[in-house]
Amino acid sequence: MSTLDTPPPAVATGKPAGRTAPRRPGKRRGEMSRGGALGSHGVLTVASLVALFPVAWLVFLSLGPDKDDYLRPGGIWGKMTLDNYTFVLQNTNFFDWLKSSLIVSLGTTVIGVLVAATTGYAVSRMRFPGYKKFMWVLLVTQMFPVAVLMVPMYQILSDLQLIDTYFGLILVYCSTAVPYCAWLMKGYFDTIPFEIDEAGRVDGLSPFGTFLRLILPLAKPGLAVAAFYSFITAFGEVAFATTFMLDDERYTLAVGLQSFVSEHDSQRHLMAATAVLIAIPVSAFFYLVQKNLVAGLTAGGTKG
Repeated sequence: MSTLDTPPPAVATGKPAGRTAPRRPGKRRGEMSRGGALGSHGVLTVASLVALFPVAWLVFLSLGPDKDDYLRPGGIWGKMTLDNYTFVLQNTNFFDWLKSSLIVSLGTTVIGVLVAATTGYAVSRMRFPGYKKFMWVLLVTQMFPVAVLMVPMYQILSDLQLIDTYFGLILVYCSTAVPYCAWLMKGYFDTIPFEIDEAGRVDGLSPFGTFLRLILPLAKPGLAVAAFYSFITAFGEVAFATTFMLDDERYTLAVGLQSFVSEHDSQRHLMAATAVLIAIPVSAFFYLVQKNLVAGLTAGGTKG
C-alpha cells in the first residue's frame, strides 16, 4: 500500500474522541447588536412622534371653543368641547364641499389612472416613432407653474363651456396627474416580463385583451400608487378649484376651508375642526391602497 493511501496520524488533543468544542454563539449576518437595535428603535420612535405631533396638535386645537385659543393653547384643557365639529357639520356647506371633492377626486383617479396605465403600457411595449420624445414631452409639462397655466386653461374651459363644472376641473387635474403617473406606470410595466404578453397572444388574446386580463392584475401595486397620487392631487388642490369653480356649493373642501379666514376675521378653531374632518376621507383611501403602496413605489423604480 502506497503512502498516499495511508490516513494521516491522529493528533493528540487531550479531548475525548468523538466530541467537538462547543461553538460560541455568534452574530448572524444582518443581525443587529442589542445597542444597535435600541438605537434604531429610538430613532424610529422619535421620527414617529415628530410625524404625529402636527396631527395631534391640530386635533387639540379643534377642541378649543374660541377662535383665539391657538394663542393660548394651555387654556384648552379646561374647556374642551366638540361644538366646533357640530357647527361645521350643521351650519356650513361641509357636505356639499365633501360631495364636490369626492366627485372631482374619484373622477380624476379613474380617468387619470386609465389614461396613465394605457400610455405607460404602450410606451413600455411598443416601439413607435418618437416614443421616447413623447415621454419627455409629458415630463416637460410638469415644469410650468400654476400661475402660467391658469389663464390659458381658463380660456380653453370657457370656450368649451366647462367653467364651474366638475368635468372641467377633472380634466384640469388629469393634466397634472397623468404625466407623472404615466412615467410611474411605464417603469412598473418594464418590470413585468415580455413573455407574459407573448403567452397571451399565443392564447389568442388581442393586445388590449392581454393588457386587461394579464398585465393589469400583475400591476396592482403600481396602479395603487398612481391612484393614490391622483386622488391626493385632486383632493387637496386649491388654486385651480378657486378659479374654475364659481358656485360656493361646488367648492371643494380645500376651497371651502378658506371661507373661515377673511381679511378681518380668522375662525381658526372652525378651520382646525374642518381640517380634521377633511383628513378622514384621505385616511380611508390611504387605508384601502396602503398594502400595495410600498411594493408599487419600489418596483416602479427598478427599470427606466
